[in-house]
Amino acid sequence: MAAATQLPFVPLDVYLRSSFEPDAEYVDGVIEERPMGQYDHSTWQQALALWFARHAKEWGIRVRPELRVKVARTRYRIPDVMVFDRNLPIEQVITHPPIAVFEVLSPDDSVTRMMTKLGDYEQMGIQTILVLDPEGKHFRFHEGRLEPLTETAFDLPGSKCRFDLAEIEKLLDE
Repeated sequence: MAAATQLPFVPLDVYLRSSFEPDAEYVDGVIEERPMGQYDHSTWQQALALWFARHAKEWGIRVRPELRVKVARTRYRIPDVMVFDRNLPIEQVITHPPIAVFEVLSPDDSVTRMMTKLGDYEQMGIQTILVLDPEGKHFRFHEGRLEPLTETAFDLPGSKCRFDLAEIEKLLDE
């Protein structure tokens, strides 16, 4: 099935007890397939996860790839990588705003779909929303807009975490 394919209306409880390969998002009763990542996409996911995992205890965080997040009553999104507070209870589906979410662009991503997804994250209250392009262009989503990522190293608000693009890029080949 193509990444843009939408399946007919599905009740929320059916989505929550179903599994999809790859996992799919739930948007107002519609199951939306996510684009399949390629090698570069997966490499960036791994580098992000490694960077934050190496500092997890020190920063009091957990990092998880591709975990469902309830961003609104009828919307469930799946960030490529998410960082959340270790002090929060462990949930099978995240309901508290993560510290940060990271989306890695895939060739099949559409601008419209990505912007809607990023807006959902912002509406949930996530303060740091970054979009990383394996081609080298990186962005921050803020106040409904994608802005070029000009700072490459900065502290993540509401945490002890630090995003450091140069250090993360060093992990791309691990």
